[in-house]
Amino acid sequence: MAEIDLNKVLDKAWADKSLPEILAAPVSALKGVSDRDGELLEEAFGVKTVADLAHLKYARWAQALAALDVAK
Repeated sequence: MAEIDLNKVLDKAWADKSLPEILAAPVSALKGVSDRDGELLEEAFGVKTVADLAHLKYARWAQALAALDVAK
C-alpha cells in the first residue's frame, strides 16, 4: 500500500481533508502550486483538480520516462 505524508505535499488547509476531497480540490491545494499556476494548467491542459493533474497524460509519460532512467 502506498503512503504519503500529506503535510509535505498539501497546503495546510487541505492536510486534514479526505482523499476524495483532496482529489477534487484545485491543484493549488498542492504545496508550492499557486492559484496562478493552477490557472495556467487549466489554460494549457484543462487541468482543474488534483485528480486531473494525476491523470494528465504528459505527466504520466514523464513519470514513465523517469522510471526508465532509474531502472538503469
